[in-house]
Amino acid sequence: MSNYSYIALIPLLPLASFILLGLWGRKYFKTSAGIIGTASLLASTLLSLYAAYSYFFVDGKINGAYGKVEVLKYTWLQFSPGLSIDMGFLLDPISIMMIVVVSFVSLMVHLFSIGYMKGEERFATYYSFLGLFTFSMLGLVLSTNIFQIYIFWELVGVSSYLLIGFYYDRPSAVAAAKKAFIVTRFADFGFLIGILILGFYGGTLDFGTLLQRLTSIQSSEFISITRASFLGVSMLTWGLLLVFMGGAGKSALFPLHIWLPDAMEGPTPVSALIHAATMVVAGVYLVARLFPLFAMDDAALQVVAYAGILSALLAAIIACTQTDIKRVLAYSTMSQIGFMMFALGVSGYGESKGLGYTASMFHLFTHAFFKSLLFLCAGSIIHLVHSNDMKNMGGLRKLMPVTHFGFLIACLAISGIPPFAGFFSKEGILMATYESNKFIFFIALFTSALTAFYMFRLYFSIFWNKEASTEKTHHGEGSLSMKVPLIILTACSILAGFVPFSKLITTDGIPLEEHMNLLFSIAPVGLALLAILLAANLYKKANTRPQKLSQSLGTLYIAAKRKFYIDEVYLFITQKVVFNLIGRPAAWIDRNIIDGSVNLLATVTGKTSQGIKGLQSGSVQNYALYFFSGIAALAVIFIYLWK
Repeated sequence: MSNYSYIALIPLLPLASFILLGLWGRKYFKTSAGIIGTASLLASTLLSLYAAYSYFFVDGKINGAYGKVEVLKYTWLQFSPGLSIDMGFLLDPISIMMIVVVSFVSLMVHLFSIGYMKGEERFATYYSFLGLFTFSMLGLVLSTNIFQIYIFWELVGVSSYLLIGFYYDRPSAVAAAKKAFIVTRFADFGFLIGILILGFYGGTLDFGTLLQRLTSIQSSEFISITRASFLGVSMLTWGLLLVFMGGAGKSALFPLHIWLPDAMEGPTPVSALIHAATMVVAGVYLVARLFPLFAMDDAALQVVAYAGILSALLAAIIACTQTDIKRVLAYSTMSQIGFMMFALGVSGYGESKGLGYTASMFHLFTHAFFKSLLFLCAGSIIHLVHSNDMKNMGGLRKLMPVTHFGFLIACLAISGIPPFAGFFSKEGILMATYESNKFIFFIALFTSALTAFYMFRLYFSIFWNKEASTEKTHHGEGSLSMKVPLIILTACSILAGFVPFSKLITTDGIPLEEHMNLLFSIAPVGLALLAILLAANLYKKANTRPQKLSQSLGTLYIAAKRKFYIDEVYLFITQKVVFNLIGRPAAWIDRNIIDGSVNLLATVTGKTSQGIKGLQSGSVQNYALYFFSGIAALAVIFIYLWK
């Protein structure tokens, strides 16, 4: 077996970049920070690709399955002989896939940012934050221990806070960073409780041991966690649902999705990293990592499945009404993450167990390429027109040929049009869903068609619709460092679907025989093509049909444009209910009872001190007076007692 000790360098190189640029970047590396950051990610990416090659093609399968390799594992905190927090790196098919995706997409973002962020005052700081973000995500996916994953999980949260709020002089960016941080903290609190429940009943925090104990129906740990219950629900279900709560917060699933559109306040390349390869896919990875445990509990899987399909549908409907290019892509991400989640949810039951898991991971893989391409193309467009609003765009295909071609390919891929990458992964999801849950399948089919519609609504509004203003022509598409990532990601969006994914990544490491069913593909591809034609009819040329359509939809359109008033519901709950009914009484108790008690004690102490401080005046005459007064008092007492 290969020596994988070099795996440690994959996350440590971005960490070194973060430390170097964070401490000395603004002083010594103000202009070269981009090159240093990009070089560190290039090295990490090459090591990740080499690790993938060694794992899948050199070491290969052991007894017909890809095994698990633990590297540089050591005990950090020992709680009891069987319970400890171990730090190390776990290599298995999904962690190998994830380090390739994270490092590669991060490399593209680093390279693109050299041109996009050129001239920024905090250029070195930006690259240091990117290094921290990448380190956090790489550490998360390589974790051997469920508590180790939680540590890096929180580091991902901190990194996103720093990058979303990068433009700290903008109130909207500061508010967006705080919103993302606070919402995900609530979710992470549930995640922590879930970790404690699973760790307590499993008697370990190590992934391998935990899954072995809690998935064996004969083990005492499994019997214990399934027999114990709270409110009539087994502790296994509670533990998994609370862990999923953390994943839903990070992956912006309904109803914890409200932070995602506001996260667009950060630099556009950051959005590519958050939405394609890091933060939002962390929740999908978490459920996949614990999937053998989820597969033991149908109730938890049902929640995962229905939360996923609801998020996918809701986000797709909202995306059809938005006019901010980055917000459309943000809701698109939420919808695609929903696809990955419900694919995992339906994978544990039905006729094709395991197919949904593989399809979900495949979609995570392909989505990383075309979604990062979409966001980086959006960055080029914004760089040209200096606006996020689609109304300020149109006719840009001639001014931006590279961006136009890349955006078109990415739109075809996300719409599930063959032979682009998204077609293969999305067909796998729809096939698995069809065999497991017909109700979810038909909603997914409709949502898939909506995806094609809103993406090509975006495409035609940006690149066709009207003639571009000639005053923008001198800007061009940006520097070579901005074009090269677009070209590379375009190639990946075309070719990634041909990776024999089902032979590499499955629930048990054993290759899965998967066959394309062309007859099955007629419906999803046909509906997607009809949706594209509808979008072309409405948005390819400027006309009044979109306005008439929106008016005919009336209340539904207004509600979708206002994001179904979910933000308003949160504001009502927090400001009217939590602040008024809980916050204000708590503040009154704190101010009047807690502070009042402390202040009263301080006042009594002060008054007492004021009253007796004369006893220690330092005056000899006063001391003599007290002395003789005491003698006189004693004498009177003595005479009285003597009688």
